[in-house]
Amino acid sequence: MQKFIQDEDLNKLTILGRKSEPSKKLETFPNRHPERDYTVTLVTNEFTCVCPMTGQPDFADLKIHYIPDKLILESKSLKLYLWSYRNEGIFHEHVTNVILEDLVSALSPRWCKVTADFSVRGGISISVDAEYKKTGWSRQ
Repeated sequence: MQKFIQDEDLNKLTILGRKSEPSKKLETFPNRHPERDYTVTLVTNEFTCVCPMTGQPDFADLKIHYIPDKLILESKSLKLYLWSYRNEGIFHEHVTNVILEDLVSALSPRWCKVTADFSVRGGISISVDAEYKKTGWSRQ
């Protein structure tokens, strides 16, 4: 019988199965299928931050798509990472790019795209797409 979880998949995870609180730490585990390109999609409609000028809350549907290379993102660490923005004053365009940069730093993916669809405020909705492609990589 094939063993789907290997010891090294778990031994670097410090958040999963423990108390939850906001954190900027993104955790990963090894990709067991690095020979193929496949897309991982993570979606939440619970992302919040606040306007840096007014302090009013901003709500967004957040979509993260990535093609892993050697690492996979552990989803609870992502949940706590996103939670850490709840009271942070930051513009929509900036937070979307910061999230992308942090994901790229943690994962070194082949490709990653973050889309943030912010709720209407003042009669205007804002959607921000930020994308990364590893140098020299092209989709198979």
